[in-house]
Amino acid sequence: MKVPFLIGRVLFAGFFINSGISHLQKRKEMAEYARSKGVPEPELAVTLSALPLLAGGTSVLLGAKPKLGALALLGFLAGVSPVMHDFWRNQDPEERNNNMINFMKNMALAGGALALMGIDEPWQASVPLGKPTLADKARRLSRRIAA
Repeated sequence: MKVPFLIGRVLFAGFFINSGISHLQKRKEMAEYARSKGVPEPELAVTLSALPLLAGGTSVLLGAKPKLGALALLGFLAGVSPVMHDFWRNQDPEERNNNMINFMKNMALAGGALALMGIDEPWQASVPLGKPTLADKARRLSRRIAA
């Protein structure tokens, strides 16, 4: 097993799982910020936004359908970042800087999710969801031969 990959996976997934829990625990406070950004039904939106964070983070952590989990995280980041961290609209320099930092952080995390989507499944140290099909085995073999 490649230890750096496993540690990175735990750290990456842990960030999103923690964020999903925070969205549920602090939904009223987060809803106020979402309301200020013009998000309709902000408390519901914050609550529902916890789903891709928790599902995607858990999927990546366990290695259970991790490409789908990474896709859920990527979808969250792509949808939320331009709305919640629209630094280009801020006049106040401090607010602009804070939103730019958070926007760029989210883009870096989106890059990480994209990179994880490029790793063949099953990942090492993953929770098995079923036996690989013949097509999965053939695909893995052809990729090894091509590399």
